[in-house]
Amino acid sequence: MTQNRWLAETGGTRGREYAARFDALEASGADVHGEAHFVDSLLERGSRVVDGGCGTGRVGRELVRRGHLVVGVDVDESMLAVARERDPATTWLFADLLDVDVDDVGGPVDCVVLAGNVIVYLTPGTEPDVVTHVASWLAAGGLLVVGF
Repeated sequence: MTQNRWLAETGGTRGREYAARFDALEASGADVHGEAHFVDSLLERGSRVVDGGCGTGRVGRELVRRGHLVVGVDVDESMLAVARERDPATTWLFADLLDVDVDDVGGPVDCVVLAGNVIVYLTPGTEPDVVTHVASWLAAGGLLVVGF
């Protein structure tokens, strides 16, 4: 089976390096929360959100800070280690998005976010299946927000 593009490129070992890059950007004054700001503007306070391909949890943590309930999902344990250190109260699932069931994320959600390059780094050929699958987690009227 073909490997997830992210894991093939990084070996699943770049979580701290990735986090440090965004930390440096933020320290320089760059706004690194544009995705979270956009998603937050679409939601009622307290919405239930899945951050798919959450990486180090940058988007998910900011959505939590803004008052939402978040579950993050990623296939890179090195990225999730950072997410868990920075926000141990949030649920961060180590899994492929296709292996996660709606019950794993706590039932239907108000929004699924696949920020940035999540779609680009999926296992080749799984992109339509992933979109269909994560959309099935949405409550009536829920939003699927993909790419930015």
